[in-house]
Amino acid sequence: MRKQSIPTRPQVQKLQDNIEHVLKGKSAVVRDAIICILARGHMLIEDVPGVGKTTLAQCIARSINLSFSRIQFTSDLLPSDILGVTIYNQDTHLFEFKPGPLFAHVVLADEINRSTPKTQSALLEAMNSAEVTAEKQTFQLPKPFMVLATQNPIEFHGTFPLPKSQMDRFMMRLHLGYPDLENEVTVLREQRLVGNLDAVQAVISAEEMLKMQHDVDNVRIDDSLLQYLARIVAATRTHPQVMLGASTRGALSLRRAAQARAYMEDRDYCVPDDIKSMVVPVLSHRVQIQTGFELNGFTHERERDLLSQITESIEVPL
Repeated sequence: MRKQSIPTRPQVQKLQDNIEHVLKGKSAVVRDAIICILARGHMLIEDVPGVGKTTLAQCIARSINLSFSRIQFTSDLLPSDILGVTIYNQDTHLFEFKPGPLFAHVVLADEINRSTPKTQSALLEAMNSAEVTAEKQTFQLPKPFMVLATQNPIEFHGTFPLPKSQMDRFMMRLHLGYPDLENEVTVLREQRLVGNLDAVQAVISAEEMLKMQHDVDNVRIDDSLLQYLARIVAATRTHPQVMLGASTRGALSLRRAAQARAYMEDRDYCVPDDIKSMVVPVLSHRVQIQTGFELNGFTHERERDLLSQITESIEVPL
């Protein structure tokens, strides 16, 4: 269903080329990741270990000259380990807040489903409003701010399923997957040092990214397209095979993602394909399939297939 087209806006093309210089053969995922940050969203990547999830986050941070922080989620991680702590300064005789690793432009929440729900929920305020409250004080997070979380498949041992309230904060859920043979050979030939990201240099500044995010907000989306988008979302709530449909937050995320996609293609207006191509990455983690309708036991594949069917069943505005 998703038609890939080459981005024509020079800054976006430069950013994508820079990331793909390291992350081989993942053009569609890189495009979606760029769309996500242009739309001020957060991203969840669910996949097996070792396919490039951390590399993608680091490439994004380096390419935009942003600060980067990696938090390894474990079962004994505490909320204060993420947000920061207040300590007593013996010199000033005052309590001071020491920011935690969440205070970065790009935060990699690695294996987020290995921590307890209490720790997972510590991210909610930050993801929702880009600020943190600690000791009755509110601290602003850097801008732009993006959480890129990774998650092992739930059948892996020692994992805690993310609650729906947490899942709904992520604009997109993506899957990297294994590279094809040609690209894996290229990686084996070119990447001789583990974790070597020296080839990734900053190609745009944080200020330029903030300007692009502001421009995305001004991309026009006609009322006919908003009606089209709303019908797709509403159909997820009434389909007989769906237990839980997409939320209003999901509809807003789909609109912003469509605007960002239009911006990437050097347009100041949206077309139906902008919405259609974003339905699966934006809504798939927001719908819950009725028990018994999974596809050979794989719920995620069934979610994607069902959303594709729903989208194709909705009449496209002229």
